[in-house]
Amino acid sequence: MLEALVSQNKISEEDIAQTLATNSGMEFVDIRKMDIDPSVASAVDAQSAVRFKIVPIAQTANTLVIAVTDPLDFDALDSVRHILSVEPEFVCATDAGIKQRQVDFYASELDADQLGKLDSQAIAVTAEDGEGGDAPIIKMVYSILQEAYQNRASDIHIEPLEEETRVRYRIDGSLHKVQSHPPRLLSSIISRIKIMTGTMAISEKRIPQDGRIQAKFGSGDLDLRVSTIPTSCGESVVMRILDKSSLTLGLPQLGFFSDDEAIFDDLIRLPDGILLVTGPTGSGKTTTLYACLNAINKPDRKIITVEDPVEYLLSGINQVQVKESIGMTFAAALRAILRQAPNIIMIGEIRDLETASIAINASLTGHLVFSTLHTNDAPSAVARLADIGVKKFLIASAVRSMMAQRLVRKICPDCIEGAALTEKEIRGLRLSADQLTGAELKEGAGCRTCRMTGHKGRMGLFEIFNITEEVRLLINGDESTPQLRKRARELGMRTLREDGVRKVLAGATTAAEVMRVTMADSD
Repeated sequence: MLEALVSQNKISEEDIAQTLATNSGMEFVDIRKMDIDPSVASAVDAQSAVRFKIVPIAQTANTLVIAVTDPLDFDALDSVRHILSVEPEFVCATDAGIKQRQVDFYASELDADQLGKLDSQAIAVTAEDGEGGDAPIIKMVYSILQEAYQNRASDIHIEPLEEETRVRYRIDGSLHKVQSHPPRLLSSIISRIKIMTGTMAISEKRIPQDGRIQAKFGSGDLDLRVSTIPTSCGESVVMRILDKSSLTLGLPQLGFFSDDEAIFDDLIRLPDGILLVTGPTGSGKTTTLYACLNAINKPDRKIITVEDPVEYLLSGINQVQVKESIGMTFAAALRAILRQAPNIIMIGEIRDLETASIAINASLTGHLVFSTLHTNDAPSAVARLADIGVKKFLIASAVRSMMAQRLVRKICPDCIEGAALTEKEIRGLRLSADQLTGAELKEGAGCRTCRMTGHKGRMGLFEIFNITEEVRLLINGDESTPQLRKRARELGMRTLREDGVRKVLAGATTAAEVMRVTMADSD
């Protein structure tokens, strides 16, 4: 009867709890608004808390204050007294409030069924103050994920600010604000996201956490990597959407023109040596490496990867997850996989001398090794390896090629139109009159498909630095990075800016995009 009245909004659950508290001589507390120390909740185990519908909320030297949903359930109250080593003091709270805090404190100790029951009742709190009174947090989070999926977002950012909870999507490399919610909804939104990962501790808000979510939207599957970090206004969460379609990309789809595609295709089919892909975070290095592995993944080759984290599962490839907390570092994993007799090894990133040394030894003993480095351009990878302690003669002997890359936005095909360059762009790209003659300059006018940005999708700019015999002599001779770069250009290396100019002149991207992500070349 009472549940029906609550569902019809004739009375509230809080009204019922306050009435029960008054009739039983207990104090009523709004448990959702309390700041409860997680160590207090640990005084009662998860199973007992769920069984007796209780949550410890405060503790003194001799008393444990416990919130209960039904102060008239004397059997439950007596059972709680028996399992405690201190005298309990009972207070009354709403059923939904207690379930919310049980989720907060005990999620990691409960099974999926228990969490599901708590989740549907505790996290589905209504959003108020203009947010749609019948819109539960579960639906809100689902709509955030669904909208991100429909808009081809690569990241979802949920950020606590002083006066709002801001939701932004990163689409084609640019952030767009899409939603704003009251700050008080942040905790419930993040609790829901943590529950969806199944591994993140809901009550832990003081340290960064990582997890994964797998969701389904119609016929599409969504795989997200979740990261939280505490900020001055609350926890900030970023969900990276892992695009499985990139697993089937070929070199042309990455943005290679036919000449660079031929060069790179030859490199990835070498029998041994190291191929390094360089660039900042978010420049598409991992996607390029996966495309390489996809191109050379054959039944007669054993391929093993060492990654942190394993972002995509690749059919026919052995993938190893780094877990530094248990000693499974990049170096430890590499030492082990070399005993597995692989033909091809992919290392997610070379971070230290030990990892670099093992990778070099592997390449010198007949293995083809793919990996990444964080450098601004391809020739700088030599100095980066030297900085972490690798001898120059080993770099010259083991590395076959270093390729830098960046991502630029492509012009939206639905609103593409002819364009003209400004004088500033012509000077910035150092374009000659001959280059502009016959160029197919394009831009996007902006349409609904591209959210009026004029861009849809991204492509790579590439700088391929092959280690020839002459370059090996230069490396062994301890030439500086500027000298290596100068000689590489003389030998035919096309810089990132130069590759971008080609793609501007071909109508694939805009001059503004190329100038945004690349530095001007020094003479």
